[in-house]
Amino acid sequence: MRLNQAIEKRVLKAAEYIAQHGATVRQTARVFGVSKSTVHKDMETRLPQLSSALAKEVAMVFARNKAERHLRGGEATRNKYKKK
Repeated sequence: MRLNQAIEKRVLKAAEYIAQHGATVRQTARVFGVSKSTVHKDMETRLPQLSSALAKEVAMVFARNKAERHLRGGEATRNKYKKK
C-alpha cells in the first residue's frame, strides 16, 4: 500500500468516526493514535479533496463542538473542584 493510500484511508476512517460519533479533534486523535494537528490537517485540507459531502458533515460536527466547548470546559472545572 502506498503512503498516499494509507493517508487517504486514515482520513476517511477518521472522518467517518467523527461524523458517526460527533467526536472532538482530541477524541479522534486519541482513537487513531495521531496528534491533534494531524487530525485537524486531515479534516481541513485533505478530506475536502477526497469527499466534499463528508467534509461538510465533519465541518458541521466541528462547528457544534466549537459552540459547546465552553460548556465542556466548565464541566471539567466543576468536576476538578468537586473531587477536592
